[in-house]
Amino acid sequence: MSQPRAPRRVGRVPNISFITPVVGREAELDRLSGVLERARAGEARAVLVAGDAGVGKTRLLDEVGGRAADSGMTVVTGHCVDLGDVGLPYLPFTEILGVLAADERFSDALAAHPVVERLLGTGTDSARDVDGRLRLFEGVAGLLADVADTAPLLLVLEDLHWADQSSRDLLRFLLARGVLRHRLAVFASYRADDLHRRHPLRPLLAELIRLPAVERLELRPLDDSDVARLVRHLERRPLADATVRRIVERAEGNAFYAEELLAATDTESGGVPSGLADVLLIRFEQLSDTAQQVLRTAAVAGRRVEHELLRQAVGLPEEELESALREALGRQLLVAGDDDTYSFRHALAREAVYADLLPGERARLHGAFARLLAAQGRAAESAAERAHHYRESHDLAEALAASLEAADHAQRVGASAEEHRHLEAALDLWPAVGAEARSKGTGVDRVTLTLRASAAAAHAGELHRAVSLARSALAELGQDADSELAARVRYTLAGNLLSVDSLTAAFAYSSEALSMIPEDPPSLTWVWAASTHAMAARHVGENEVALRVARRALRVAEELRVTDAQADLLISLAVFDGGGRRGAEGREQLMKARDLARSSGNAAVELRALFNLAMGCYESGALTECVHWLTEGLDRARRAGLLSSTYPLEMRYLRLLVLHVLGRWDECVRAAAADAEVLPAAGGYTVGPALYVALARGDMTAADRARALLEGPFDWMATLVAGIVLTDAAGLRRDPEDAVRWMRSTVTALADEAVPRPGVTVRLAALALSAVADAAAGLRLTGDEAGARRWRDTATELVELARATAAHTEDGTPQGPEGQAWLARAEAEWIRAVSGPDAAAWSEAVTAFGYGDVYERARCRLRYAEALVAAGRREEAVAEARAVRETADELGAAPLREQVDALIRRGRLSGTPATDDRVAMLTAREQDVLRLLALGRSNRQIGEELFISGKTASVHVSNILAKLGASSRGEAVAIAYRKGLITPEPSASG
Repeated sequence: MSQPRAPRRVGRVPNISFITPVVGREAELDRLSGVLERARAGEARAVLVAGDAGVGKTRLLDEVGGRAADSGMTVVTGHCVDLGDVGLPYLPFTEILGVLAADERFSDALAAHPVVERLLGTGTDSARDVDGRLRLFEGVAGLLADVADTAPLLLVLEDLHWADQSSRDLLRFLLARGVLRHRLAVFASYRADDLHRRHPLRPLLAELIRLPAVERLELRPLDDSDVARLVRHLERRPLADATVRRIVERAEGNAFYAEELLAATDTESGGVPSGLADVLLIRFEQLSDTAQQVLRTAAVAGRRVEHELLRQAVGLPEEELESALREALGRQLLVAGDDDTYSFRHALAREAVYADLLPGERARLHGAFARLLAAQGRAAESAAERAHHYRESHDLAEALAASLEAADHAQRVGASAEEHRHLEAALDLWPAVGAEARSKGTGVDRVTLTLRASAAAAHAGELHRAVSLARSALAELGQDADSELAARVRYTLAGNLLSVDSLTAAFAYSSEALSMIPEDPPSLTWVWAASTHAMAARHVGENEVALRVARRALRVAEELRVTDAQADLLISLAVFDGGGRRGAEGREQLMKARDLARSSGNAAVELRALFNLAMGCYESGALTECVHWLTEGLDRARRAGLLSSTYPLEMRYLRLLVLHVLGRWDECVRAAAADAEVLPAAGGYTVGPALYVALARGDMTAADRARALLEGPFDWMATLVAGIVLTDAAGLRRDPEDAVRWMRSTVTALADEAVPRPGVTVRLAALALSAVADAAAGLRLTGDEAGARRWRDTATELVELARATAAHTEDGTPQGPEGQAWLARAEAEWIRAVSGPDAAAWSEAVTAFGYGDVYERARCRLRYAEALVAAGRREEAVAEARAVRETADELGAAPLREQVDALIRRGRLSGTPATDDRVAMLTAREQDVLRLLALGRSNRQIGEELFISGKTASVHVSNILAKLGASSRGEAVAIAYRKGLITPEPSASG
């Protein structure tokens, strides 16, 4: 095998593709690559590449320079350098000519233009007159033209904003009169954010862009998703989603900022990294003293500040302030808003200026802003700002009062996360503020405040923090504490412990709460303590206790006419008693509970009712009705500001699960991506169905993402999701040992004394059995009877576990349609492991999944087809295989498609479409892919537009080529046009 040709690169075009990837710049790369193609064909072009500092101009030009060199072009780069007022004339061109002079191929061209030797320092210095300058310009133009005639040339000029006057003049000459008639491309980059109104490059750019052969390319900030991809690519170790989100938020689309912030993730300081701060402050330090003073004041106000507030805080005459603001706007450090406000162009610039303040200066300015905001009379709206400014100015008593005011405002508008943050700030300030100041205007004690913070944390999805705060409230209780308050603390703690699956401890605390207050006389505290205790008792298997306490408490709640407590207890009884939430009676009770909760205004209880209504429908196979309740529930949670609380998180997961089951995978992936942007740490599991989709589409990194869910404190749902993905992934890898290991470890982690076999056990057993049956079948074929026997024994153990689980749920009744379908698959896999494929068993499994699970039904149909082939029923096998292939194509399930195609080849199944019929067999998804193929999209771009992986897109493209009988993408598009499968896209007209 011959060695690959080393690319010809002349000058500085470093290959850093293994250091920093090019992310989110596909369109720009395609555009510049097109310019290169035209240049090689003799149509010279120049592109002015604009963008803020750090946005990725150099990386983009490095990448396109590498492509140019790989295609045989000569690539030379000249750099402009910031030398202040001492600029060296022609510096970038001197660098370029020096590189060309060192290349033997161009010695004749250099000899033909001796005047350029002046720039190389080897020629005689001619008179500095107009004629001498013109001869120099013509000599450089002639040299570059001769070089381009020898080999196609890419000329790169970087950092044009620092170019000296002579270099600007030479560039104007070259582009206007000189070289754009040869095999040449010129790419020149400059910082758009450096071009203040009087910058000398501005008039040149305005002049050049009017030339027919010159175009402008603006690099805008990267999308958040691209910054996240960049960060994860740069960091080899796994990064927490919260860390990535924080970097993305602060970088605001700037690749360099993202890299610097990533590099600083291990440092203790949460501010701007010192190297990045130095870069950000350079432009600030070029301002006048007055303008710097204004920006320092603005930085204390925050990212955005109103003009009048800034004027009062800075204390400058109006004319001086306007002059300073005009300077800052001209230097593009500030941006003017339409509402008489100013904002820092980038948040990190504001952080750097703020960090540069002296401590005393910072405290003084914060105090000034706090007093000005207090004087404005917008109490509720400005409470959070005032709390911040008072705290930073060390006026802690006022900071505490403002924090509590801000928490009240956040509660009124349904902003649980903000309420939680303000209450935590108040708790931090509490010990530093005197008793007199604490009591002034607060009206609460520390225990009550801590309980409120715990509730806000739970509503915001910070479940473990809610537990921690409730424990703090318990520790704060004195010996003589009011018994009702002591009970409230304990049942609040018990409820929080239930949400993090600490069931035994929850039962212990709910028992204590109920014992601390008498049932008679009836009290609201006793009712809620009893309601919590009923739930806790149920979770630890004390079903009789749960029912008895719930029924007694419901009578008391009705007597007291506490409608939200009635609703909560009705929900418990509907779930615990009789046919549970799947039965008609249970559903009727749940709807009554929903109405009671709604009338009382208790959104949290209403959400619990809606979740159980949705779950009851899902468990009974009524998927359409399930979607109805989920839509209502999530809409209610959104209006109440409770989308991150426990039941809405469960509903998010269930919504994605239903979309997955129904085969609406692209919707599932899109919804999961939207959810991921706003989920709290405790909600990572909710995107689980999107991981099921990714795995089914051949993305094995889904297993790594699932494994990451197991990090941190134990989470029941996260463990369930991870177990499903990791068990299935092992099966797809044909690794029975790993499949069984993950299945067993997941069941063990999810089980407890009350529920030794969680409901998901039947699904996990069926997934593990698939890998076990594959292993047993393979060993039988090789004659290894002992090995096959070992796997048969394992299969029998697993199917018995599945049978026991499907037969008895928590309330002792059999599982619903989903559980019975998984049991049917487990039975069929067990028979396959013990004696070989059985058509009747697989037919039952196909029928069982007919309740709505599109993918699992197709997987069973594949096994059914295999069993039909083994039984000699070939025509039926052909029909099943065709149905499986169609489903696999529609879902983008590449591994399933590969498996069914392998069966067709292995079984020599007839009835596959003839060449003339292939065109008619394009699926809807393949037609979408074909349309994008005709637009020139790459596999990755097709995947992004259709929300599928690049690998899945590649499978679709291969299928299209096969069906059309084409050998290339271009030929496939041509055939499609000829057969009328696609029509040309209408062109835009003026």
